[in-house]
Amino acid sequence: MPTAVLLDSSLSMTRPVSVEGSEEFQRKNLAVHGLTMLFEHMATNYRLEFTSLVSFSSLWEVLVPFTRDYNTLQEALNNLEDYDKTCLEAALQGVSNIVQQEWGTSCPCQVVLVTDGALGIGRGSLRHSLQTVKQRVEDKKFPLPFPFPSKLYVMCIANAEELQATDSMDNLEQLINLNGGEGQIYTMEGPLCLKSVQSMFGKLIDQAYSPFHAVLRCGNLTSDVQVFPRPEPVTIDEEVDPMPRTVQTEGDEIGTGATDDTEEETSTNQMAGKSPNFCVLLHGSLKVEGMVALVQLGPDWFGMLYSQADSKKKSNLMMSLFEPGSEPLPWLGRISQLGPASDAAENPYGEDDSKSPFPIQPKHKRSYAQNVTVWIKASGLQTDVQKILRNARKLPEKTQTFYKELNRLRKAALAFGFWELLKSMAELLERECTLLSDSAHPDAAFQLSHAAQQLKLASSGDSKYAAYEHNITPMLTDFSGGGGAHRI
Repeated sequence: MPTAVLLDSSLSMTRPVSVEGSEEFQRKNLAVHGLTMLFEHMATNYRLEFTSLVSFSSLWEVLVPFTRDYNTLQEALNNLEDYDKTCLEAALQGVSNIVQQEWGTSCPCQVVLVTDGALGIGRGSLRHSLQTVKQRVEDKKFPLPFPFPSKLYVMCIANAEELQATDSMDNLEQLINLNGGEGQIYTMEGPLCLKSVQSMFGKLIDQAYSPFHAVLRCGNLTSDVQVFPRPEPVTIDEEVDPMPRTVQTEGDEIGTGATDDTEEETSTNQMAGKSPNFCVLLHGSLKVEGMVALVQLGPDWFGMLYSQADSKKKSNLMMSLFEPGSEPLPWLGRISQLGPASDAAENPYGEDDSKSPFPIQPKHKRSYAQNVTVWIKASGLQTDVQKILRNARKLPEKTQTFYKELNRLRKAALAFGFWELLKSMAELLERECTLLSDSAHPDAAFQLSHAAQQLKLASSGDSKYAAYEHNITPMLTDFSGGGGAHRI
């Protein structure tokens, strides 16, 4: 998961702070010290992740584009310059742009905002931006929430009392809320000093950048692995009493399968094994054979391992997590029922590999496999209405087709709660009845009047005529060979 660091380089960050000793420190120096601590941790534990450094004041500037070279990031921190006032909205928009250009809108990203809590004055200040959030036109919307999955961590080079003395804390909390509640605000405890900033960034590291150690097991083979970014707990919405599911620290490889294109992953985690035994063997095998390995993450929760190349020389062992459940891939069926083809009574792939047991056909016919009336555009509804009117003008020859199309429109209108359509259709049929020529068949007028009345009854909500299962049937008349003229 890439990280974008957004560092405040406005004049307020040059305010001095009193620290132990004779050396004079600015808030900027404390911010640099905290970020140095973060970069050193990431260089050791998250060395395969990409990080970018952006500074901002009234304008924003990319100091270091996304990179794995933490020496370059540290050098940029040491050469940081001071600028003018704070304009946070423009900086957030800048981060949004560079993340989308590099990673698109589907890759999760962590944004670390380092500021002193002085959020500007007048136009361009965060206070002014938040006051006008609901008054924006579409092309000038506030950059939050980000168009990509994200967490926003605000690192304040100030203590909570200082922020609460103004409305800075409220404004920063509103930023987190605008981002869907994804993120957290960190403040310094006690006096502004190196120890306090170390403690604050230590909390961020524990929350967002702590390594996840696990054991990968396949039969008698095991390997200690480190998974990063750390897998997030998953809560299933459909469960009556939802409980977050977490990845177990021991993962079981349960099989391999050939692949040309891997499934689009729910979340992608890079894995780096510290012991070069089984993990390296598995990685090399999957890379050479072009296969994936299924892995069990917990009860009824599975994923897959595969090799992905960063460049011609570098590749990583990746893990993609499926949705929790026994059938995360419908075409594959229940994963617990997978086994070697040699265990089957007969070869499921045929003697010459000419057939395949996949995809598994569903037991029940899917609703989307049936003919359903859908009106996405006005033209679709207009076409259905015109089809009914064309058949109405050819009565009684088109009686069966007329009622078939009429009942199709009626059921769709009832399903959508589109009562006005039934009333309007009834009025159109009554109008067609008045426009019949003198040479028209007498049965046409009876059928049109009958159909119009049935639609009016359905639109009124009458329990009998408004039932979805009810169909309008042709009216039996002397002209249609049904004896006396009566309605059904």
